[in-house]
Amino acid sequence: MSRVALVTGGTRGIGAAISTALKSEGYTVAATYAGNDDKAVAFTTETGIKTFKWDVSDYDACVSGIAKVETELGQVDILVNNAGITRDAPFHKMTRDQWCDVIRTNLDGAFNMTHPVWNGMRDRKFGRVVNISSINGQKGQFAQTNYSAAKAGDIGFTKALAQEGARVGITVNAICPGYIATEMVMAVPEKVRDNIVAQIPAGRLGEVSEIARCVIFLASDDAGYITGATLTANGGQYMA
Repeated sequence: MSRVALVTGGTRGIGAAISTALKSEGYTVAATYAGNDDKAVAFTTETGIKTFKWDVSDYDACVSGIAKVETELGQVDILVNNAGITRDAPFHKMTRDQWCDVIRTNLDGAFNMTHPVWNGMRDRKFGRVVNISSINGQKGQFAQTNYSAAKAGDIGFTKALAQEGARVGITVNAICPGYIATEMVMAVPEKVRDNIVAQIPAGRLGEVSEIARCVIFLASDDAGYITGATLTANGGQYMA
């Protein structure tokens, strides 16, 4: 029986690439989404990957959603905490709601998803948790105090939890993508994209498939001795 992988925000962008790459490697994959029903239906039709709808910022929704996934597909062996949002604004203009929305989804969401599957992984003495952080969690970014704080928190969460999981066969790692050619990035004005690319030594945006391949490695048995690590995939833009 194949291992079960659960990918949050797994129907679009980087998440969709991760979901499809895991399926191609033989995993049974569940992808969560928060709001775009049409996209989720289209994703399932195209890939055959089951989708499940809930808000990762809601702990109770995560508990019930994960229970449904495990009833239908089996116990979760690999968890990819990918779901995230932005609510950008300079700090002097940022509202409390903008701060809280991002923290609840991007940081609390990692706890809300990992906590319900952790004891099962401990009991089975196997688990892989991969947290998708960001270059901006490493270096900070103007008008993203909320996002940068949450993504930096994901890295701290990774390092601490890895120490608890190591003796029971669970690895916990983070990936920090740089600027990736997602729909969101490609939708910004070309001049802005050119300015971004000019800061990247590799001279280009990353591809979603490149982040997906990082996840595939960290989820594999070959990565069993790697835990608490932060894998930086940003074309050399920021070297941690």
